[in-house]
Amino acid sequence: MLEGHFGDAQLREVTSADVKAWYDKLDPAKKTARAHLYSLLRTIYATAASDELVDASPCRLRGAGTTKRVKAIRPASISELTALTEALPERYQALITMAAWCALRFGELTELRRKDIVLDPKKGTGTVLVRRAVTWPNQHTPVVGTPKSDAGIRDVAIPPHVIPMLEHHLDNHAQPGSDGLLFPNVEGNHMHHGSLYKVFKRARAIAGRPDLRFHDLRHTGATMAARSGATLAELMQRLGHSTVGAALRYQHAASDRDQDIAAKLSAMARGEL
Repeated sequence: MLEGHFGDAQLREVTSADVKAWYDKLDPAKKTARAHLYSLLRTIYATAASDELVDASPCRLRGAGTTKRVKAIRPASISELTALTEALPERYQALITMAAWCALRFGELTELRRKDIVLDPKKGTGTVLVRRAVTWPNQHTPVVGTPKSDAGIRDVAIPPHVIPMLEHHLDNHAQPGSDGLLFPNVEGNHMHHGSLYKVFKRARAIAGRPDLRFHDLRHTGATMAARSGATLAELMQRLGHSTVGAALRYQHAASDRDQDIAAKLSAMARGEL
């Protein structure tokens, strides 16, 4: 698509008008592909400018490299989360609960080990130590690495109402030993999306939310944390985000404040907020 329009033109010869003419010829019905192609061209020119091969990038179309979400995410309600959880086999219930109330990614959850769960029975508090995540680059072999960004390495306070379910799961379904997987598949290996899909699809239908995707549970958790009064910086810390602005990298959410957020989430679950 790039070569066909620009031909043998040198990087320095392409103008902003040329880029606009090329972009206008791209199929507007294929919004995502169009945005990706423009982003590729913009990246090429950003690199060229950095290497001093061009004076400036001709890619100046505002918003051309982004697409609007076609379908807005609708967070699950507390009653829907309850129905969803109860419709699942017991071995999956804590996974779904922590995905929502702790707003963890699937890859973060399925790499959690016993040593990553720190509970304080006297205080009735708990913390998840997010240090790793698992991905499936070829759909067959799990690869364990660090979370998506430096901010992804974080401590997440567990809402107190989730702790009894988590303790039950630790006693009955997690692998033994400090390195034992918290949420293994039935064979004792890393859980894959496909391992969960059949039971999750059935459960979300029973809960009246056939549109709900697993990742929407994280969005649900973020929404509930925001409703509890978390600041933007606290939300970024809890979710492991680092993209709102460079200044937020220097803002730190105190760990005791995160425990307060977790306590408010449990109060919300009990209908007290």
